[in-house]
Amino acid sequence: MKHTEQIKQTALVTGAASGLGFELALLLAKDGYDLVLVDINIEKLQEVKEEIAALYPSDIQLINKDLSQQNVSEEIFQALEGKSINVLINNAGFGIFGSFNDTDWERDAAMLNLHVLTTTHLTKLILKGMVARGSGKIMNMSSLAAFQPGPLMSLYYASKAYILSFSEAIANELKGTGVTVTVLCPGQTKTCFQEVVSNGTNASENKIKFNIACPTEVAEYGYKAMQKGKVVAIPGTFNKFLSRLPRFVPRRTVTAIIRKIQEKNRGN
Repeated sequence: MKHTEQIKQTALVTGAASGLGFELALLLAKDGYDLVLVDINIEKLQEVKEEIAALYPSDIQLINKDLSQQNVSEEIFQALEGKSINVLINNAGFGIFGSFNDTDWERDAAMLNLHVLTTTHLTKLILKGMVARGSGKIMNMSSLAAFQPGPLMSLYYASKAYILSFSEAIANELKGTGVTVTVLCPGQTKTCFQEVVSNGTNASENKIKFNIACPTEVAEYGYKAMQKGKVVAIPGTFNKFLSRLPRFVPRRTVTAIIRKIQEKNRGN
């Protein structure tokens, strides 16, 4: 729901320095929201602030935090200094390519902290105020990966499945409160995500170019779904088909297919 200048509302976006986070921040600013933008990259965050401020009259607060660290959600919440958050977008995330036996545990743990603990804790902290006010919107960033196991990116797929399940469950719990939860599940999207997968090794670029979406279009789809209060948002007809495939094909077969895709997409 759009709002008037007399009722200024504020949106918090994590991972806002690039990709879908930046695109979603633009859409929020266009609709008149003030912004709280959170990212580990303060230089890019400053650039984003300048770019948005040149287009829209939003008040923009920057919070420079590593969202993969434990207890960072509490630090972000304290930095708000009591500011009411009307929209929360948990967008930040990254992936790791490789056999679970071979990947670095510190990086594994950082990804799990980000996708599971930070997303969950920040949602819990912000949600209480939303419920008390009787209004609010939350978007959690999952992935098409959430719908099946993913060999060679096992923890990424599993953590995105957590985000999907968590979001659907609390969306049901919040019926009648005025607060909605949307979980966005995009497929391959042309963002800097691939540069972060496997920490810049040979997995940094997709070899399979089919069905790669434009981040602007994905963000617009997710934003509209959030504003409508839709729970699960999957952009793209083909992605919707892929999300349903595990219902009709044995999971063992789907898992084997994903393994083949990962090997072709990111392997040597």
